[in-house]
Amino acid sequence: MDRHFDHMAETFASETDVARMKKLFSEIFTESEIHDFSLRWGLLEKLSQGMSQREIASTLGISLCKITRGSKFLKNKNSELYKIFSSTEE
Repeated sequence: MDRHFDHMAETFASETDVARMKKLFSEIFTESEIHDFSLRWGLLEKLSQGMSQREIASTLGISLCKITRGSKFLKNKNSELYKIFSSTEE
């Protein structure tokens, strides 16, 4: 990754105020980008809750390819997504 990505990740990781983070996202990303980002997060939540990929595709109106990608990471115990979503189930 490049230094811009590193700086962005450091900034996001250090921010603890949710309202400020939401404002930051709205200043950086377009409404469409925020929608897509939120949709991806939603599909990860649904996968972690046990909803089938076909149900998610139908409910959210997204491709199975996007869902399969998320599913792959949620099954990998070394992935950050696995760690995040398995800790929210506890």
